[in-house]
Amino acid sequence: MDVLDQLGALKEGKMSRRAFTRSLMAAGVGMATVPLGKPARAASEDQATYFTWGGYDIPDLFGEYLEKNGELPNFAIFGASEEALTKMRGGFVVDVSHPCNQALPRWKASGLFQAIDRSRLAHSGDVIPELWDMEGNAEGDNMSWMVPFDWGQTSITYRTDLFELEGEESWDMLWDERYTGKLGSLGSGADAWWVGAIKAGIGFENIDSPEAFEKIAAEMRAQRPLIRVYTDDTTTLEQALASGELAAAMTWNSSATLLKSEGVPVKFANPKEGALTWVCGLMVHKDAPNLDRAYEVIDSLLSVDTGKFMINDYGYGHSNAKSFDEFDAETLADLGLSKTPTDILAAGHFQLPQTQEWESKMNAMFEQIKAGF
Repeated sequence: MDVLDQLGALKEGKMSRRAFTRSLMAAGVGMATVPLGKPARAASEDQATYFTWGGYDIPDLFGEYLEKNGELPNFAIFGASEEALTKMRGGFVVDVSHPCNQALPRWKASGLFQAIDRSRLAHSGDVIPELWDMEGNAEGDNMSWMVPFDWGQTSITYRTDLFELEGEESWDMLWDERYTGKLGSLGSGADAWWVGAIKAGIGFENIDSPEAFEKIAAEMRAQRPLIRVYTDDTTTLEQALASGELAAAMTWNSSATLLKSEGVPVKFANPKEGALTWVCGLMVHKDAPNLDRAYEVIDSLLSVDTGKFMINDYGYGHSNAKSFDEFDAETLADLGLSKTPTDILAAGHFQLPQTQEWESKMNAMFEQIKAGF
């Protein structure tokens, strides 16, 4: 199948965007030369709308939903969870959205969401029990605000042939002046600011103090001249690492997993200071137009088949414990995962919920720093 055939398959939903990206990498084709935009199509009022991060709008995650409904859900994409919440506060109504644990209290406090009846989910009983225990998640008997879906780490993906380590793997790698203009970063403060806290030696329990704020801001300003690109488009970072334009970048697990599968000599670092760890999940809008299908979206995302894809193709942990039975311990270890998520989460720095005031202040400051102020 040539590139044009593959592009057609992508547009028809027969090939995932991630598989298409892999094929282009293998062929040595740069993503900038190929139009990836999906064709405009009217949203189906009969299907649920899923508001999510880029990369989660693919058929591979919705086998059960497609089998039941004959169509995929409608998708809407955001680049950062605060962007998503702001849009919904402005009146954008969806069925299901996809924030992460540190955002849960703010999203719940917005009054825009309804508690989820776990008894309506076929796969609820297969969810790893520890993942239900996010702060503020419980709401009465068998009710939760967020259904755990995926979990993983934010760390450094680096080219082992281009980046020369000095000592142990460390967050200092993204502040290494030897690689000025060859470093990249996720563009959201939801990742980068917290990494700055780790670099500054600040415990997350104190991240909201004025002293911590200034120390982190100083670290981020010191890093700014070294960074070639800030972006929430992980494909951009992956392509730049594959081409050698970047020697190292802050990424999620999935970027390293993808690049390794294509033979790019990269490693997902295990920083001596600890990686940033997170759990993301699914919340239902209080005015969800398609409530029954909202539950079907969630069940499809919790399925074993979706879990197998998330683990194998994205290198993320999945909330369904049965998904891990498809992999041996060695394979999981190679992906930086474990059948017991607490092993991974406890080994890093787990994000803690913060107030809306802190989040707004942090995002405003980070945007100023990225702009060079």
